[in-house]
Formats: sequence, C-alpha cells, structure tokens
Amino acid sequence: MTAIVSSSRSTPRKPGGAKLSRAQKPDDDLEELKDAIRAMASDKKLASERDLAEALGVKRHQLRRALLALRANGELEPARAKRQPLVGHNGESLVRATNPMEVIEMRIAIEPFLARLAALRASPQEMARIEQAATTASDVDAGAWDVAFHKLIAAASGNKLAASLYSLLRQVSSDARVRLGSSNRPATPQRIAMRDTEHRAIAQAIVRRDPDGADRAMRAHLVSVQKRVMEQLSPAMVPHP
Repeated sequence: MTAIVSSSRSTPRKPGGAKLSRAQKPDDDLEELKDAIRAMASDKKLASERDLAEALGVKRHQLRRALLALRANGELEPARAKRQPLVGHNGESLVRATNPMEVIEMRIAIEPFLARLAALRASPQEMARIEQAATTASDVDAGAWDVAFHKLIAAASGNKLAASLYSLLRQVSSDARVRLGSSNRPATPQRIAMRDTEHRAIAQAIVRRDPDGADRAMRAHLVSVQKRVMEQLSPAMVPHP
C-alpha cells in the first residue's frame, strides 16, 4: 500500500496527511486515529499493520489500540489468525522428541479403533487383501510386510484423517533414531510365526464383521509388542512368570 503521508513519524497523521495535534489528549488522538482508519477502510481493504502504521505515521501499539476499539464496536472484521506452519509435518521434530515407548503407546491408542472401523467398513476387496497380508510371505522383508498389514487396516477404516495420522506415526517409528537397536536385526522365524498368528486373529475378526473382536485382537497384539519393547529397553522392568 502506498503511503499517503511523508516519512516523518513524529506525530499521528490524518488520512489527508495533516498531523494530529500534539495538544490533544490521548483519547482525542485515539478518536482521530480511528477516524483515519475508518476512512481508509471505506476505500479499500486495510493493509498490513506495518504498512498501515507507516501510512498513518503512528507506532504499532497505537494502531493496535485503535484497531481493537474498532473491532470491539463491530466496525471492522475480527483479525484473522496468522496461519502457522505445520511443525515437523514430515515427522522430523517428532522423531527428535519421542521414544519407542511413546510410539507403542500411541499405537495402542489408535490402532484398535482403526481395526474396529475396518470391521464395519472394509470392502470385500480390502478384506481379501488384509487376510492375505496376515501371513508373511516367504522371501520378503518381514518388517515391511508387517507395516503393510497394519496400513491396509488403517486404509480400510474409511477414516482418511486417522489413516494419515497412523501413517505419520509409522513414519516416526521407522526412523533409526527411534527404533530399538535390535529391531534392525531380522525377525526370527518363531517371532514371525507368533506375529502372523496375532495378525490372522485380527484379520479374521475384520472378515467376520466383528468390531469388538477386531478391537480386542489388535489390542492384544500391540500389548505383546509393547512387552517386547519394554524388555529391550529395560529387561528388569518386565515381570516374568
């Protein structure tokens, strides 16, 4: 916005460029400033606070006081909140701030609900893919297969926001700074067989359209994962029979 007055900012100015009298009281100055803003608002959309303060030759705090009064009276629209960027939208800041226990706690909070929704909403094609992915194929990356199974369930929930949050959660959990040291080693055949049994229980409940069963099966599976995380982080903390 082009300034409508000279660059001097010693005293407030009227829209036409005339200085507001120094002899006036603060309340009078405020009223003149409000009049100036009204005149400018009637011609066009108001500029930013910085440009507006420069055009009127006033300090930002003086301008804000006048704007606040005009908004309170309903003469100006409420100020729009500044759009804040998504902090760590790529998961970077989350990776630096979290740990494996927080990741599994969030999975326990989210995934049983996704499994419940999948049992209610999954299409026959989605059910078939989930059922097929419940058993790890031979000669594949077992870890990637596991993630794919859980993502199929998230997608079948029919809730795009929840599925996106889950995808971000798995992105964070796959980062080398969050993963447990032993998680970089290939899973043993015994562990894969146990995981597949748990996955099949989840898949079967979804195929049966059993939301309660899908919720329970997913929760039991994740509690088992949580126990292994605790064992790796602090073996002494995990009770043994």
